[in-house]
Formats: sequence, structure tokens, C-alpha cells
Amino acid sequence: MGETNVSRRSFVIGMAAAVPALALAGCSSDKKEATEAASEKSTALKSTSGKSMKVICTSEAYSKLFDKFSAETGAQAVEYISMSSGEALSRLRAEGGTPAADLWFGGGIDSFMSAASDGLLEKVEFDRASEFAAGFKSEENLWFSKGSTVVGFLVNEAMLSQMGAKKPLAWADLVDPSYRDNILMSSPAVSGTNYAVVNAILQTLGDEKGWAYFASLNENIPYYTRRGSDPSTRVAAGEAAIGITYLDRTLDEILQNKDLSLVYPTDGIPYIPDGVAAFKGGEDVEDAKLFIEWLFSSDDNLKSLTEIDKKSTVLMSLPTVKGIELDFDTSLLMDEDLELFGSQRKSVLAKWEEVTSGKTVLEK
Repeated sequence: MGETNVSRRSFVIGMAAAVPALALAGCSSDKKEATEAASEKSTALKSTSGKSMKVICTSEAYSKLFDKFSAETGAQAVEYISMSSGEALSRLRAEGGTPAADLWFGGGIDSFMSAASDGLLEKVEFDRASEFAAGFKSEENLWFSKGSTVVGFLVNEAMLSQMGAKKPLAWADLVDPSYRDNILMSSPAVSGTNYAVVNAILQTLGDEKGWAYFASLNENIPYYTRRGSDPSTRVAAGEAAIGITYLDRTLDEILQNKDLSLVYPTDGIPYIPDGVAAFKGGEDVEDAKLFIEWLFSSDDNLKSLTEIDKKSTVLMSLPTVKGIELDFDTSLLMDEDLELFGSQRKSVLAKWEEVTSGKTVLEK
């Protein structure tokens, strides 16, 4: 790949195009009144199901949010199971229309799009659904985005120094042979976050150059991990010099190690919306739909979510939310057609398997 066939112009898109609805932040007085009315309505929502909602989520840290939901709506205590978006989609398909859970909370939107296409998600209607930015909810209200995950690198600078290698600043840098066996990435077949990386770069470079890039990158990756958090934790432990990882405030603790630093790639930041949906046919689909309306109808609830997620990207989904500010440079976001994330998933992952020659996915 040489220095770079990847130009900044081809990778990067301006804020106006990447997040077009952020301009809505200066909404009209009518919009403001509608938002305030929706927020008041969220506090009046009450559960009548008498059942315990079961949730597939990416982290049990969300228990605080669900406890708040139960306290305000009278819903029964929530039961959780934690798994990645890819695992959740596989499980949902295997269940054949009788899902073991009611609510799907978190994970890459590509899996939600695929589930919606398969008729596995429940339509949810509520007033504030009309305020979502384009591309951050399904047109049929089958899924919604609670924010987005942005991706870059965690770098162990002490290891790079020992290797005599420079700190990578861009995606194009990662194919340098000096990084051989020292880059970690989660498998895009399991991690919605890294599937987004693959699809976003393919969209930018085109299939031929894009797959050539990933073939070269594969030479520098000794194995792929299963969880999206693995690259950062393993780089922090000194198992590799560079981790392709989500970038948010959950990394603050490991960044206390002064040898570690974050890189927002100068040739573009991939992003993927995190999904929320109710499973069609769920035993307590009533509370699943109620939770979605409760969450998105209140700025206070969304700020509570932001504190748990440790990122402010809910503003990319709902630009009308008050009291939150984005904490990264949106001008570096890649130009992505989110609709392709779902429709291309099967073909992209099949090609990925071919290009990476079935390289091992580490189970633990």
C-alpha cells in the first residue's frame, strides 16, 4: 500500500454532510415545545404488563438505567444477558420468531438492520421519533440509535519505541511491515464496531482497493479477538503495540498508564450507530416498547444514558437533546451510507473470511 493510496479527501467528510441533522440543534420554538411535552409525557408512562422484561445488552452497567425505568413506570425488575450484536443476531434467527428476550439494547446497527429485514423486530411509535437525524432510526420505526461508537487506535508507545516503529496516525499507516504481529482487532463477524470499520473503509476506497488494504493489514494482525474491548485491554497489558478500538471515556482508566495514548485517525474516523429495538414476539414486548418511548422522550433519561456510556454521541441521533456536547471533532467522521451496513453484511463477512484466510479468532 506504500505511503498511502488513501487520500484525506477520500476518507474525510465535513460535519455538514456526515451529521446533517446537527443543524437542527437550533430548533424552532414549536420543536422545543414538542420536545418538552414529550419529556413530560415520559414521566407519566406506566407499565401494565406485570411481567419481567428480558434484555439482551452489551453491558450490565445499564442496570442503573433500567432500575430508573422500573422505579418511574412501575415495571418489574429487568433480567439481563450480555452478548455482542453479532451473537444476538445469530441467536435471534435461531429462535425462529419466539425470542427468549424482549428488548435489544446496544450493538452495531448493521445487525439491527439485518434483523429488521428478516421481520424480527417490533414497530415502536412515539412522538419524538420524528426528531431523529436521518439514518439514525429505521424508516418503519423498527430500530433506533442511542448514540454511535467511533473507532481509532490505542497505542502502546513504549512498545513502539522498543520496536523502533513510529506512532501510526492514520489507517494507511497500519499496513507498514514494522507493525507485523503487533496490531489487534476484533473479528467483524462478532463485533459490530469492527464490522463498521471494514464497511466504512470499503465504502471509501471501493472494493478493489479496500480489500487490498485489509489483506495487507491482515499481515500485521496475529489473531482476531471476540470482544470489542479486547484490543484495548490487551494493548494495555503489553500483548501488542496497537489496538483498533472504540474511542470513548471508558478508556480513561487505562489511559492513566502514560505509555498509552489514543489516536483519532487523520484519514477518517469510522462510526457506527448503537441500536435499540423491541423483539417481535417477545413475551414482554409491551414493556420493551414502553422502555424505548420512556428513554427517548426525556432529555434527563438520555443524559443518564450518556453518563453510563461515557460518550456524548446521542447528539448524532437526536440533535434536539439539551445539556450534552459532543466531545470529539466531527469533521473527521467518514462519509458512510449506513443503509449499506445491513444490506452488505453477509457478502462483506464472506469476503472477509476469504481475505483473512480464516485466521484464528481468539475465544478468550
